[in-house]
Amino acid sequence: MPANDDLKALIRTIPDFPKPGIAFRDITTLLLDRHGLAETVGRMAEAAEEWGPVDLVAGTEARGFLFASALAVELGAGVLLIRKDGKLPGATIAEDYALEYGTDRIAIHADACAPGARVLLVDDLIATGGTAIASCRLIRRTGAEVVGACFVIDLPELGGAEALRAEGLPVHALMAFEGH
Repeated sequence: MPANDDLKALIRTIPDFPKPGIAFRDITTLLLDRHGLAETVGRMAEAAEEWGPVDLVAGTEARGFLFASALAVELGAGVLLIRKDGKLPGATIAEDYALEYGTDRIAIHADACAPGARVLLVDDLIATGGTAIASCRLIRRTGAEVVGACFVIDLPELGGAEALRAEGLPVHALMAFEGH
């Protein structure tokens, strides 16, 4: 059995969600399995160790928060929340990114990253890479270093992991699913 096929088997595919033609990769079934969740976090932590120690694990809203928190405990780091603009209570800095139709904006607290901090970016899935690239740019604006990005799932046909690599960021995903 190839690596991580045990975890891949725990992810449910829901056809035609959120719209016809999309095969939604649902991680809630993985999260419900205590062994699968523990293995996922452990394997992500193992992959991230190649990039050296980190000060913060950045998770993007909302499923990224789950994995960032668990990985931060494993790696002995803090958690940096990357949220939709307007959701954080303190002073923030924000970054716009393109969507299929229009733009969106993410933010972090202005004082969340110290210059020189080593940050690992984490999310459940990498698709087109828009949110992840905006997250990296936002973190880098603070003077912090994004050491790598780690995902549970890659959708390689959408090109997000390659787009991150083009931004100079090492990328690791536990598994890939073909199709949208």
